[in-house]
Amino acid sequence: QVQLVESGGGLVQPGGSLRLSCAASGSVFSIFSVYDMGWYRQAPGKQRELVATIRSVRITNYVDSVKGRFTISRDNAKKTVYLQMNSLKPEDTAIYYCNAVRGANNYWGQGTQVTVSS
Repeated sequence: QVQLVESGGGLVQPGGSLRLSCAASGSVFSIFSVYDMGWYRQAPGKQRELVATIRSVRITNYVDSVKGRFTISRDNAKKTVYLQMNSLKPEDTAIYYCNAVRGANNYWGQGTQVTVSS
């Protein structure tokens, strides 16, 4: 069974921090390191957008709105990808989804809610 399970979401005040985790399990992830991993988010009434990616070779990419505030990383031994989010803003409020891609294979997690509000 293929699973990507996100955790770490919640309610935080503006300027605060959260660390999201995404743990991969299942036979398709037996070699987790070959997957390109990403975090996406979807706010109410908006399309899902790319937040950050980290490729199998550890090259990272960020949407402009989070550069300097968010950091994506991975621990291949733990089959986990992280998103450290600092200096959070109300506009960061969304459901955050984990994504794994290898060739034609594309997997999604169920999402974790992040709410930034005072």
